[in-house]
Order: sequence, then C-alpha cells, then structure tokens
Amino acid sequence: MSLLSISKDYKYILRIALPAIAGLSTQMIVSLVDTALVGRLPDTEYVLAAMGIGVLATWAVVSLFSSLATGTHVLIARRFGEKNYEDCGKVLNTAIILTFLIGIFVSFFVVAFSHDIASFFAADDKVGFYAGEFLHYRFMGIPFFLITVSYRGFFFGIGKTKIFMISGLLVNFLNIVFNIILIYGAFGIKGMGLAGSGLGSTLATICDAIFYFSVSLMPSYRKKFHYFRNLKFVKEIASSIIKISLPVSLQNIFILVGFLSFISITGLIGTVEQAASNVVFSSLLISLLPCFGFGIAVQTLVGNSIGSGDMVRAKHLGFETSKLATIYTVVVGAFFTIAPRLVLAITTNDQNVIETAVPALRIAGFGQIFYGIGVVLANGLQASGATFFVMMAEVIVNWFIFVPISYFLGVFLKLGLVGAWAALPFYVLIFASTIFIKFRFGNWHKYEKV
Repeated sequence: MSLLSISKDYKYILRIALPAIAGLSTQMIVSLVDTALVGRLPDTEYVLAAMGIGVLATWAVVSLFSSLATGTHVLIARRFGEKNYEDCGKVLNTAIILTFLIGIFVSFFVVAFSHDIASFFAADDKVGFYAGEFLHYRFMGIPFFLITVSYRGFFFGIGKTKIFMISGLLVNFLNIVFNIILIYGAFGIKGMGLAGSGLGSTLATICDAIFYFSVSLMPSYRKKFHYFRNLKFVKEIASSIIKISLPVSLQNIFILVGFLSFISITGLIGTVEQAASNVVFSSLLISLLPCFGFGIAVQTLVGNSIGSGDMVRAKHLGFETSKLATIYTVVVGAFFTIAPRLVLAITTNDQNVIETAVPALRIAGFGQIFYGIGVVLANGLQASGATFFVMMAEVIVNWFIFVPISYFLGVFLKLGLVGAWAALPFYVLIFASTIFIKFRFGNWHKYEKV
C-alpha cells in the first residue's frame, strides 16, 4: 500500500475522530474542573472519596443504558453505508422513544435508592452520605441524557461527529457554570457542596437534549432522513438496537462494578488512598476519553465499510485507527511518568492526597499505553456484531484478574495503594492482546446482519 493511500486513510480517520475526541475532551475538562472544585471543599478527603464512588456509580447505571447508543450507531452506520437514508430516520425515531421511556423508569428507581446505593460501596458513613446526595440530584437528568444518547448514535453513524463536538463545548461550559454556582453558592443561591455538582450536571444535560433537538430540526437533516415524517416506534428496529447494545450495556455495568470494587478495595487500605485513587481516575481521563473518540470513529468507519460490502477495508481502517490511538497513549503515558505531580495538582491542592497518588499515577500511566489498541479494536468488533465476545473478554479480565490481583497485592500482602494499582497493567495488556487476536484472525465475511 502506498504512502499516499495511508496518508489519505489517516486524514479520513482523523476527520471523524478529532471532533469526537474534542467533544469527549470537554467532558474530561469538566471532570477535572469538578474534581478541582470539590477538592477544595471542607472535608476534602471525604468528599473526594464520595465523588469517586458517585462518579463511578453514575457511570455504572448510565452505561447500562447509554450503550443503546452503540446499537443506534451501528444500525445507522450500516444503513448509511447502504445509502438507505429513510431507514436511518426510522432508527432514530425508534431509538428516541425507546431511550426516553427507559430513562423515566431508571431515574425514578435510582433517585429513590441513591443513599442505599452509595452506602453499599462506601466503607465510611460520612463518605456514603456525601455520595448519596450527589447521586440523588445527578440521576434526575437520566431521561434527558438518554435522549442525547440516541441523537449521538445517529450523528456518529452518518459521520457528523462535529455536532457532538459543538454539543460538548456548549453543554460542558454550562456544566462548569452551573457547578460553580451550585457547589459554592452565588446569585442568592446557597452552596450545596458535592450535591451541587450532581444538580449542575443534570441542568446541563437538559440543555444538551434541547440542543440536539434543535439541530435535528435543520432542513438539511430533516429532509434527507425523514424522521419526522414517519414518527413511530418500530418493534423490529428496537429489537435490533437492544440485541446489539445489551452485551455492551452488560459489559459496561460489569466493568464499572469492577472498578467500584477496586475503589472499595482502596477504601480498605485507607480514606486518603481512596481519595488518591479518585484523583488518579480523573487524571486518566486525559488518556481514556480520546481513546473513546477513536473508538467512535472506528465504529463509524467499520460500520460504513460493512454496509457497503468492503470487509477488507473495514479491517484495515480498524488497525490504522488503533495505531493513531497508540501514538497518543504513548505520549500521555510518558507525561504521567515524568510529571505526575503536575497532573495531580490540576484536581486537588491537598498535598497528602497528591503524594499518595504519585506512584499510582505512574503505574497507571504505563498501563494505559496499551489501552488504545484494546478500546479501538473492541469498538471495531462491536461494529461487526461481535458485541458478546467483547463483553466476555473484558468482564473476565476485569473480574477475575484485575480485581483479585488488586486485593491480593494491596490488602492481603499489605503493599498498599501501589500494590492495588499494580494490577492495572495486567488487566490492560491481557484485554488488548485478546481483542487484537480476535480482530486480526476473526472471519469478517461472517459478520452478524442487523
């Protein structure tokens, strides 16, 4: 293959990936800002530990249903590759109705039991109370969040990732503004502490849903895809969305429960160590979210290629995208290793937490280098229909390697936080290797039809 052809491929990949990365990076910035705001509240160790539980619990519940975007994304990408634009509109209609109904039910349930959920994962009662307050307000916005999930899947599938980028810039700016006001208090509003972070995120989510709906009203999209002309729920499409998304949803919930278990393990080591782990996770978003952006791109590229019947190109674009992601993770990993205190100072000014987190961030920085290969090729496999394989690979590695090793080293052998985080490179390397082998040697001519 010529260098000119490779250059064109990279430009094609980056044209889709970079806006997605930019949109996800705004979420990273909000996460870092939120952690920095909360990290300067009284009871710093307790609220940071509570925020770690609250954020991971939010990801666990939201990811169970936000992965419906994967089903929407894959279906749209396939039909867009086939140039079947009216069916793209039918998929969007069905996805919006499906996700909104699910969101109403989930929001009611989780808001009602927010303190029970938080207390289950908190080793300290005070940490559990703060985390429960955060979850109570954060989950009020789930129905609106899941509407945006459907719109994201649609725009990702047709390659319009710039819409997601604009959405990210707008909604996350509002998120920061709302959180500053509600965490500390302003304009006559009393500061709510960590709970204000949850409410601010909910208000920003509502604005995000309004933005996506406004964009969908534009004639260039409305006339091409006809989603408002035949606004109805199609049972067969809903079944396909769920069929593709369910393994991804289960994968996300199991993995996040695994990470919650890891956070709980660090809580057994100490409250400062649990707070330090939350800060390290927040710092890792600098690396992980852009990898997810490359994953979004590869789902679109592989899905479009499969829709057009070009299996060879589907596999080729997957590998090329993983190369770009790995270049990025190598650079970030080097920065984490060389200047960990500079990274950690972004999220907290508590020197005790920073010094405790330094060795853990260095270990995580090394481990995440190989994450780009794993996450990108996993997204490519999901676009091909192999969502069950990806789920089983990551759940087995997370639950039966990462969590047990972290407990064994950190708690049983009393190696502390360094021992617990030493399990991460094992997790990433084994998962990435498994996914690479499947992507490289899998039979792409037997992809699952959807």
